[in-house]
Amino acid sequence: MELPTLKVERLYRQISNVLINCIKNGQFAPGEMIPSERDLSKQLGVSRSSIREALIALEITGWIEIRTGNGVYVSHPLPLQPVAQTEEEFSLESLVRARQIYECTMAELAALNATEDQREKLAEINRELSQFNMNNDAFLEQDRCFHLMISEMTGNEVLHDMMEYLWDKRNSHRFVRLESHYTDTNFAREMNTDHQAITDAILARDAQGARTAMQGHLQHVYDRLFNE
Repeated sequence: MELPTLKVERLYRQISNVLINCIKNGQFAPGEMIPSERDLSKQLGVSRSSIREALIALEITGWIEIRTGNGVYVSHPLPLQPVAQTEEEFSLESLVRARQIYECTMAELAALNATEDQREKLAEINRELSQFNMNNDAFLEQDRCFHLMISEMTGNEVLHDMMEYLWDKRNSHRFVRLESHYTDTNFAREMNTDHQAITDAILARDAQGARTAMQGHLQHVYDRLFNE
């Protein structure tokens, strides 16, 4: 007897499938507002962050419309042919948490190992970054330079390559959509306050201070994307 191959699905994908079934069976009608993230979290017994990831996936595939500040609505009309997701499956929450773990160590190593030239370059990048006050493509490109510079300052090229890999995952459609819904014009200014604290600690060769500043920075990112 042949047994079927079991498919392991990410939690956000399981939640998406539950909500799609609710739409298909008429529990959530086209054009109707669905329960809040908090209510869905309570009813399904999962975290709000997982609910939010599921909603982002449903919006990309055409099942719902997220109206920031106004609620989430079932698409009207429903998609005749839902858009297939072709990009790599991974949890957006796990991505931010992975960066938090990884980059705290990098900031610490950068404070200990950076050359004088690298310290000067980080200060210059941070000065340029501080000129941006909107979370647009220009800000994100300079933000990328900032984080990659810190990885270069560790003195380990493999750590640098791994940082590049982690950063580039944020280019996924789901992450971009998540950020577009849950960040606002103040986001860049808030991030630049964090960037300054990280820079100050690294330049002062304060390894623990650099770790703490990076931890706080990525917690702010997490809170903005998943808790607000």
